[in-house]
Amino acid sequence: MVGVNNDVEKYLEALIEELVIPVSRYEQAEKSYQSLGDWFHREDSKLKHLDPVVYVQGSFRLGTAIRPINDSEEYDVDSVCELKSLTKTDLTQYELKQLLGNEIKAYHQARGMVKPVEEGGRCWTLSYADGAQFHMDVLPALPNGAEQRLILERSHFDVSWADSAISITDRRNPNYYTQSHDWPRSNPKGYAEWFRHRMGALLAQRKQQLVESLKYKGITASVETLPDYRVRTPLQAVVMILKRHRDEMFSDQPDLKPISIIATTLAGHAYGQQNTIGDALFAVLNGMEKYVQHDGSKYVVANPTDPLEIFADKWQAEPVKVEAFFQWLQQARDDFGKLSLAPTYQGMSEAVSARMGGELVARVSEKLGNAGSGLLRSATVAPAAAAPSFANSGQRAPTTPKTFA
Repeated sequence: MVGVNNDVEKYLEALIEELVIPVSRYEQAEKSYQSLGDWFHREDSKLKHLDPVVYVQGSFRLGTAIRPINDSEEYDVDSVCELKSLTKTDLTQYELKQLLGNEIKAYHQARGMVKPVEEGGRCWTLSYADGAQFHMDVLPALPNGAEQRLILERSHFDVSWADSAISITDRRNPNYYTQSHDWPRSNPKGYAEWFRHRMGALLAQRKQQLVESLKYKGITASVETLPDYRVRTPLQAVVMILKRHRDEMFSDQPDLKPISIIATTLAGHAYGQQNTIGDALFAVLNGMEKYVQHDGSKYVVANPTDPLEIFADKWQAEPVKVEAFFQWLQQARDDFGKLSLAPTYQGMSEAVSARMGGELVARVSEKLGNAGSGLLRSATVAPAAAAPSFANSGQRAPTTPKTFA
């Protein structure tokens, strides 16, 4: 694997600057779920005595959220309401979901929110005013750490992330209306810790750099309290780039696009602690396929914090999703391989414009064209390295599933 040159890295950095969402959006989301948590703890709340804890999950927790393609799309803020004092012996999934739903509806009414509360398969959705441009999915949950640890230990799997596991509701589950220990499982906090672990020492280093910068400005902060979204590691940047490439490629077939958790998990596994976005991107594109495994009958992309949960569970019933994933991976390799060879910033934009968005890359080209000397890189200057080579390019040879470390 050869490194990319400085101009390619500058271009990718400029792409990220156009994809990253403002810190104010993260803060807006944080205030929203904290406000909901405060509501659950008010004096006449039906949840207060159950020790409700509300926290964010998904891309807003990982620091990999990206701007919507256009102003008509909303930010999707995923959150969890975990009732710490309840167990699966106390109620059914249905009862838990209705208990939380009633409080969310009361919050909706008390805050004068206009758009109705919607019930999904797992979550309740609060849609905010049009100007806010986001909605929040609230997932009802109960603690499940002790049980999860036992399940993983019996199967000889890593239990490093087990203690933060939760049981969740899903009205498609056969036991949704009945008292049962068999609830769907999740572990958003554990997954975030795994992803943080994959970012390695760079995360702490960049947080320390930001802390020092803020200190110089008279702002007190610490590495421990600084949210992950305040810095950007190469792994976070790669996930953001790949998500936008996927969104644009499947804009006319959204049901076929690989889900974010699959892309994020495979990127996390394939990332090799590279220090730059370019080196990380090509390492991930080169290595993702190695972590798409096959157990002899189906493809497997397992949750690294719970290998018994398969993120690619829909692939067996819908083989077209398998084809879509490999087509996307190959297209990303082709597009960014061409970008790495382009002799000008304009050429880099042309290489990825179709699947990163014409308006996006136009802004990048304009920004780079107006930076520094004010000129695009000379077309006579050759790239410092050849195009990245991709192992197994065009091949599909998943390995047998193993325990994820």
